[in-house]
Amino acid sequence: MTAKLKLAIIGLGYVGLPLAIEFGKKRSVIGFDINKDRIQNLKNGRDHTLEASKEDLATSKHLIFTDNVDKLKNCNCYIVTVPTPIDQHKRPDLTPLIGASTLIGKLLKAGDIVIYESTVYPGATEEDCVPILEDYSGLKFNQDFFVGYSPERINPGDKEHRLTNIKKVTSGSTPEIAELIDALYNEIITAGTHPAPSIKVAEAAKVIENTQRDINIALINELALIFNRMGIDTEAVLEAAGSKWNFLPFRPGLVGGHCIGVDPYYLTHKAQSLGYHPEIILAGRRLNDEMGAYAARVLVKSMIKRLIPIKGARVLVMGLTFKENCPDLRNTRVVDIISELQDYDCMVDIYDPWANPTEAKEEYNISLVETPRTNTYDGIILAVNHKQFKDMGINKIRKLGAKNHVLYDLKYIFPANLTDLRL
Repeated sequence: MTAKLKLAIIGLGYVGLPLAIEFGKKRSVIGFDINKDRIQNLKNGRDHTLEASKEDLATSKHLIFTDNVDKLKNCNCYIVTVPTPIDQHKRPDLTPLIGASTLIGKLLKAGDIVIYESTVYPGATEEDCVPILEDYSGLKFNQDFFVGYSPERINPGDKEHRLTNIKKVTSGSTPEIAELIDALYNEIITAGTHPAPSIKVAEAAKVIENTQRDINIALINELALIFNRMGIDTEAVLEAAGSKWNFLPFRPGLVGGHCIGVDPYYLTHKAQSLGYHPEIILAGRRLNDEMGAYAARVLVKSMIKRLIPIKGARVLVMGLTFKENCPDLRNTRVVDIISELQDYDCMVDIYDPWANPTEAKEEYNISLVETPRTNTYDGIILAVNHKQFKDMGINKIRKLGAKNHVLYDLKYIFPANLTDLRL
């Protein structure tokens, strides 16, 4: 069924590159990205996301990388894996998706298929993307060309749950196209697929996966706020509750990244456009979005209790990426801690051995320190659970602090009796 498909992957980030590599092991595929430097690095066997090694790239023998649109003209199946972020007002930003649809619309031929993997609200594929494809191609949807939706489930930095061993949801704009798209993904997904009855169902399934996690984390964050006021260690409470077989093992913390901190806003945007105001989802989002500022205030209060002057105090934030052992800086909420501390006129150093200094500067105007100073900091925040921080050990981290300092372990890296504060 899939033999005649000539494949192109549009967007080679955390989602598109693993997909292109796996297809490239089985069939000819063109990996396209508008970032010329990204294409050149991939051609040289380098992936700055660290999702693919040089060996991974070398084993994908049928994969060609390009930033030349003309190279896509002979393709008849396009898979779109561009980001879908939110803007400063927390509204869906479909700019990359619109750009990719415009590019493909100019290339579209009769019989072509466009599959979207980017996270969107239910209806976006057929209501926002299809009209662009029709306008630029002059073709008629479901007569001349077809679309599908198969949401990505990539977990950056996770070496256990990879593209091939995570079940894939698939869908298509007609029953025949849905079957064809499902067969295509089954070429590479060893865990199998779940054919959804419609594109909207597949879109909705993706957006609620992370909304569910967001709400669960918000609950645990709120419990942490309550327990902190009671003087109870939250981790100890969760370990005790976790002794019951059906207690969900969520932990408090900052909620950022490309999915959990973003996807709920896509769903709430669509709901509000239909006249419904989601209360639980938005309440969870507000609480999670406030955790960074809350953590900074807790540190400041603890420093005041130790008679440490706040104005001009030196604080070390260890970790900037949105999750551990991963260079991904997208929507990291560690920046909220930094901003709040700077509002208190603290002098903040940020150390992260995983983060790209150039990207940190371009995205957040943050300058990383190469090496933290010893005997310097009035406050130290362990914001990300990187392996390097565990390996340093509590004694080396303590030596970074001044004689009178506060160590705040947001990620429960060390036992409670070895730190001054925990979330």
